[in-house]
Amino acid sequence: MYDKQKKDVILIGAGIMSATLGTLLNKLEPNWNIKLFEKLDQAGDESSNEWNNAGTGHAALCELNYTVEQPDGSIDASMAVEINEQFQISKQFWAHLVEENDIHDPQSFIRALPHISFVYGEKHVDFLRKRFNALSPLPMFETMIYSEEPKQLSEWMPLIMEGRTSEEPIAGTKMDSGTDVNFGELTRKMATNLEKQDNISVQYNSTVTDIKRVENGKWEVSVRNLEDDTIEHHTADFVFIGAGGGAIPLLQKTKIPESKHIGGFPISGEFLVCTNPDIVNQHEAKVYGKEPDGTPPMTVPHLDRRYIEGKSTLLFGPFASIGPKFLKKGSNMDFFKSIKRDNMLTLLAAGAKNTSLIKYSIEEVLASKAKRMEKLRTFVPHAKDEDWELVVAGKRVQVIKDIDGSGRGMIQFGTEIIHSEDHSMVALLGESPGASTSVAIMLDVLKYNFSQYLGSWQPKLKEMIPSFDESLAENAELLQAVDNSSSRSLNL
Repeated sequence: MYDKQKKDVILIGAGIMSATLGTLLNKLEPNWNIKLFEKLDQAGDESSNEWNNAGTGHAALCELNYTVEQPDGSIDASMAVEINEQFQISKQFWAHLVEENDIHDPQSFIRALPHISFVYGEKHVDFLRKRFNALSPLPMFETMIYSEEPKQLSEWMPLIMEGRTSEEPIAGTKMDSGTDVNFGELTRKMATNLEKQDNISVQYNSTVTDIKRVENGKWEVSVRNLEDDTIEHHTADFVFIGAGGGAIPLLQKTKIPESKHIGGFPISGEFLVCTNPDIVNQHEAKVYGKEPDGTPPMTVPHLDRRYIEGKSTLLFGPFASIGPKFLKKGSNMDFFKSIKRDNMLTLLAAGAKNTSLIKYSIEEVLASKAKRMEKLRTFVPHAKDEDWELVVAGKRVQVIKDIDGSGRGMIQFGTEIIHSEDHSMVALLGESPGASTSVAIMLDVLKYNFSQYLGSWQPKLKEMIPSFDESLAENAELLQAVDNSSSRSLNL
């Protein structure tokens, strides 16, 4: 038997991760007390906000960096399979929330949209061909289409192909099962549902100023109410720090050993945005290319159809830049305050190893709109300056870790979960494909930190996520069943 004692849980940050974890816990243990604190005046307004990301439902359908070419020329598809399965888990959970009337109007947060990979140049065409050959035999990717024919590619993406005169080889793959996801709207829907629950308190305009262990082993979280400038103290058995870029300084306040030798490299994103319907209506897809040689995966160029605030738009980017803020609405002192004695060597070592990334980011900061339009024209040859404007997107803080205790810091690309040894404190750090795989990530948090409850939770978890604890990669019949079911519920 597991301990049925009521737990007190605190969630910090009202983004997609906290909203997901809060929703899961409430479904599994509706008698637990949950408090969620957000320093802004609404949920989903930082990294989860629809203007702060490209809204791609990351399922490895078009993102080339999820398939790695090995030294012998073969393609490792394991990451693509894992991410696709994780997105399927998210879809199942979102569908369950719709079916239970916890959230409504799925078309407001998820829409079907083809995902296309597009490359040019003999080297990249060869890579895409090998990628297609590695993925297409797998059930998850069996509907993928490959083409090197300009006429076929023009039908898939007329805006990108119009005016393309180069003689170099080109190629593309297309999957019609892709999605555009408004993570901000989804987060707000989940947060609104949480606010309706008697056992849950959601407080906005409330910033966490301190986290410390108290004598009984619980955590005391100090919260400043920004409306009346008062300090409140709350205690919890379990704390989840899901505050985006703000998670690193909060994790440092806990002083747990796992918080040592960790830092962050803040990167801003910018997109060129087009709202001209004559142009927008020519592009009905998300098209991802190959990152420039020598640059990190975050530099992958992509042209995305988006549906935001009732309007269709196009976003092209991302254009990276650096700055000291850890949050878009943060402080210019964020990075400097995160430098501690235990992580200084880690940060210096990471900086020395990543001079090319720092140089690239500085060049991007200094780039004019004209330079950015040049990059856009590699995708959209006839793009006109007057049709596109620059929009600042969200902050991403790449995790810098001491990988072996030697002080040799490395910048990590992706999502990192930091757990305390006693399973009472968890922080989520990092970036893409986080939001798309949020449910799978939060299930990992539950499995690791609440293992004694899993036996009792199993039936409910299977109800919410029919593929829970089963491999979709190894069960094509189950994959088709859950995909068809969740797509119906989500009107895809």
